Amino acid sequence: MFLFRWIRRTITIIVILALVGPTYAIAQVWRAANNPIVRQADVIVVLGAAQLDGKPGEALEARLIEAKRIFDLGYAPSIITVGGGAPGDRTTEGASGKYWLRMNGIIASKITAVEVGRDTLQSTKAYTKIMKKRYVSDVIIVTDAYHCKRAMTMANDQGVVSTCSPVQTGPNTLGNSGYRYLIREAAAYLSYITVGRRGINVSDRLPDADIVTKVLP
Repeated sequence: MFLFRWIRRTITIIVILALVGPTYAIAQVWRAANNPIVRQADVIVVLGAAQLDGKPGEALEARLIEAKRIFDLGYAPSIITVGGGAPGDRTTEGASGKYWLRMNGIIASKITAVEVGRDTLQSTKAYTKIMKKRYVSDVIIVTDAYHCKRAMTMANDQGVVSTCSPVQTGPNTLGNSGYRYLIREAAAYLSYITVGRRGINVSDRLPDADIVTKVLP
């Protein structure tokens, strides 16, 4: 009888966690996307997205436009563009982002390209390392709306203080992002806070945005 009650309670707990976890993650991602907070910071960071032979793709260009907008408003004195290259690329997301900003009126000395990172966690570790070398700790992350929560959580876990300025143009604005993007980001956020913090990184840069099928060492 005791064993039966123990099994029943265990199953009940598992079912509750299976329901509560995803609901919590969706709520957190949705709240961050719909209630962005941007304040003065030491640096603006543009998280990488696809580029083609040095030309930013639509998603990356939208992030660069937003970074330039808040830089011009004086929210931070410098910008970091971050992101590596895919196999066969002649340049990187970080380099193409810096080039775009230079061509759009921001002087080179105000921009640092960190040409590292093929997923959010790798990129976060790369730019926060630069920040720590500069003895600065406050960052505005520029990325897609539903990506904000996970990006800020990873930055905070690396010891910096973060806010997020989501894109206002392009394919991944809040208005253009459907429920599939929300669910995908909620799954990635839940994966990070449950296993990612324990050293198991689930990539978010796989073909076809398949973020839950391959666990990297």
